Amino acid sequence: MRVIAKTAYLLTTAALMSFGAVHMTSANEELMKMAENPKDWVMQTGDYANTRFSKLNQITKDNVKNLQVKWSFSTGVLRGHEGGPLIIGDVMYVHAPFPNTVYALDLNNDGKILWKYEPKQDPNVIGIMCCDTVNRGVAYGDGKIILNQADTTVVALDAKTGKVVWSVKNGEQTDGGKGESGTSAPVVVKDKVLVGVSGAEFGVRGWLAAYNLADGKLAWKAYSEGPDADTLIDPEKTTHLGKPVGKDSGTNTWEGEQWKTGGGTTWGWYSYDPKLNLVYYGTGNPSTWNPVQRPGDNRWSMTIMARDADTGVAKWLYQMTPHDEWDFDGINEMILVDGMEVGGAKRDVLVHFDRNGFAYTMDRANGELLVAKKYDPAVNWATEVNMDPSSDQYGRPQVVAKYSTQANGEDTNTTGICPAALGTKDQQPAAYSPKTGLFYVPTNHVCMDYEPYKVSYTAGQPYVGATVSMYPPPGADHMGNFIAWDAAKGEIVWSKPEKFSVWSGALATDGDVVFYGTLEGYIKAVDHDGNELYKFKTPSGIIGNITAYEHGGKQYIAVLSGVGGWAGIGLAGGLLSPDNAAAWHGAVDQGRAQGDETAVVGTAGLGAVGGYAALADYTTLGGQLTVFGLPD
Repeated sequence: MRVIAKTAYLLTTAALMSFGAVHMTSANEELMKMAENPKDWVMQTGDYANTRFSKLNQITKDNVKNLQVKWSFSTGVLRGHEGGPLIIGDVMYVHAPFPNTVYALDLNNDGKILWKYEPKQDPNVIGIMCCDTVNRGVAYGDGKIILNQADTTVVALDAKTGKVVWSVKNGEQTDGGKGESGTSAPVVVKDKVLVGVSGAEFGVRGWLAAYNLADGKLAWKAYSEGPDADTLIDPEKTTHLGKPVGKDSGTNTWEGEQWKTGGGTTWGWYSYDPKLNLVYYGTGNPSTWNPVQRPGDNRWSMTIMARDADTGVAKWLYQMTPHDEWDFDGINEMILVDGMEVGGAKRDVLVHFDRNGFAYTMDRANGELLVAKKYDPAVNWATEVNMDPSSDQYGRPQVVAKYSTQANGEDTNTTGICPAALGTKDQQPAAYSPKTGLFYVPTNHVCMDYEPYKVSYTAGQPYVGATVSMYPPPGADHMGNFIAWDAAKGEIVWSKPEKFSVWSGALATDGDVVFYGTLEGYIKAVDHDGNELYKFKTPSGIIGNITAYEHGGKQYIAVLSGVGGWAGIGLAGGLLSPDNAAAWHGAVDQGRAQGDETAVVGTAGLGAVGGYAALADYTTLGGQLTVFGLPD
C-alpha cells in the first residue's frame, strides 16, 4: 500500500507541476535569449550551464596589460563579498552581505543609485551563519530581481523600482531559531525560482525549493534526506549509478531518525539543461561532523542530484562521499558541456570539482560516472574512486585508514588529512572555455588535523562535534593553486601557485584571457598557458566572482572585493583576537576545552582562523565594487 500511495503521490505531483508550468515558460525563454547577449551578465554563473565564459573579446591577451580602474562603488558593508553584480542593459545590480543591501546603478549616469533595497532582518541571524555573513548574489527573471536573504526570506523586487513584488519564508523561522540561513544565489528556471538553504552545522535538514516566479507560492520542495515523499525520489525510476535506489533510500542508511537533523544543505550553485529539463546541484555535509555518532552512508548528503525542473522529482543521484568523515560538502557547481569526447565517444557531460579533492565527469542524462580523478596532488584521504561497475565498491572513494576519523574514533586527533574541511575547492566557481576545452579552477592547497567529539542536538544551537586545524601540505610554501583541468582525461594541464587559497570565481573570455582574484586582493589575468599578464590590488581581499560586460561599446571587467568567507573568517569575524576566539568556541563547542590561547585562536572558525592568520598581514576588511576597462 505504501508503494502504491507513493506512486500516486508522485503522479499527482507531476501532473500539478506540469499544469502549473504552462503559464510562464516565457521567463525561461527570456533568460536564455538574454544570456546569449555577451554585453549583459544576467545570471551569477553567466549561463544555465555555469560556464562563466564571456564571448566579449575587446580585452585580449595582448592588451589586458593596459587595464585601468574606470570606476568603483562602495557597498557600505564590510565582511565577505561573494558572488558578483548582474548587468542588464544600462543597469547594474549590486548586492552585499548582511544586511543584504541591493543597489540598482545607472550605467548611463556615473553609476547613479536608481534604487536601494535594505531589508530589516533579525540580527540574531548573524550568529548562526557558520562561515561569515556572505550572500552569493541576486537573480533576474520576468522583470524581477530575486534576493535570498540571510534570514531565509526570498524577496522579488521590481527591477525598475526596487519595490517588493512578493516575499516568502524559505525556512521555518527567520530569527535563527532553527539555525536556518540563506547564503546561496537563487536561479530562475522556467516559471520558478529555485533556492536552497544553509545550516548543516546546526543540524538543518537541507532542501531545494521551487517558488512560482509570478507570486512566490511554493511549487515543490525536495529534501536531501527523509522519506520518499519528502525527497521526491521514485524508488523504481530514480537511479544511483544506473540502478534504482529502492524504497526509503533517504532514511535507511541513517540510524533511527537521525535523518531529521541530517544536514545535506544546498547552499551552492544550480545549473539547468533545457533539453533534458533537468536541474543539477549538490548537497552538503551530514550533521554532525562527528562520524561516529551517525553510522551508515547518510544518504543523500554529499550527493549530486538531477531533478525534473517542473516537478522536482529526482531522475538520478550520485553520492560522492558516503558517510562523510571530513566535512567535504558536495555543493560546488555543476558545469555542463556538450559533445565532450570521453573514452572515444561524444558525451553531453556534467563536470564537478568536489570539496573532497576529486573532479567528476558524468553523463548528465543518466548519471553514468565517466571520470573521477584528484585535481590536487596533495589529496591523500582516499587512493581513488572505484570505477569498476561490477565491484560492490563502484563509485566509492577508497578511504585510507590512517586518515579515517571514523576508524580512529572520538577524541582522537587524526593528523595530516588532505584536503582540509574547506576542500580542494569550496563554492568559488570554476570557468570553462569552449575555445580550449579546459576548465580553469580556483583551488585550496590545504591540509588539516581533525578530532571528532560527542555532541547533542538542540534546535538553533551549533551541532558540529569536531576540532579542526588547517595548514599547507608538508613541504609546501603556498595554500592555493589556480589550475587548468582536462575533464575528459582527468588531468591537470598546468598549475599556478598562490600564497593563499584562490577563493574567487574565475572568468574565461573569448579574448583568450582568464581572470581570477586572490585573498590578498589582487585581480589577476593569465593566458591559456597560465602566464600572468596583469594584476591589480583592490582595497580588500577578493572572494567575489569576476564578471564581464559591455556598455557604450566598451568591454569592462567587474569584481567585488571584501575579504571574508570561511577562509577569511578570522578577519571578517574578528576571531584573531583571543577573547573573540574563546567566545566563538564557547558558543560552538558545547563546553569542550580547546587548550591554550594559541590553540583556541588556531582552531576557531572551524579551523580556518589559524590556517589563514597571515592573511591579516596583506589585507583588511572592505566592501567595494571595482570596474576595469581599457584606456579611452
